[in-house]
Amino acid sequence: MAAGNQGFLAIGDWLKSYSRELKQLFGVERLPSYSTIRRALLGLDYEDYSARLARFFKITPLEGETLAVDGQVLRGSYLLSEDNPHCEPHQAITLVSAYLVERGLILRPEEVENKSNEITAVPKLIAALALKGVVVAFDAMNTQKNSEDNCREWESLLSSS
Repeated sequence: MAAGNQGFLAIGDWLKSYSRELKQLFGVERLPSYSTIRRALLGLDYEDYSARLARFFKITPLEGETLAVDGQVLRGSYLLSEDNPHCEPHQAITLVSAYLVERGLILRPEEVENKSNEITAVPKLIAALALKGVVVAFDAMNTQKNSEDNCREWESLLSSS
């Protein structure tokens, strides 16, 4: 999402709408196209980007804080072959993100692999965060049959940090 626009095409339209102002603001003669924006955002290493932002803004959950974890499909992130015959069609992007409830901050997201769902991504996100003393809340989807094994795994990860 950029400038209130959801989806790559909407971002491209926004760039066209404010082309003159943006060129003047950034001191450039040309703005990136929809395709360039799409390639740049799809090529972004979200983990590295999020980690750098968290370090810059000094975002680290404190003991006793609540981390709400949920998966969301990014609206408008898919591309059908009918939408643009010059680009490869692709599925919508799904991210699992962690929201620090007490401070209203979003921590690094975990991208869900294609043909998978958030059940496989949540344990990866929690393991990557490995925060001791932080309460993790998630929806019913993550209370599946094998979640008990995951909880034991998470407990061992958190107790070793």
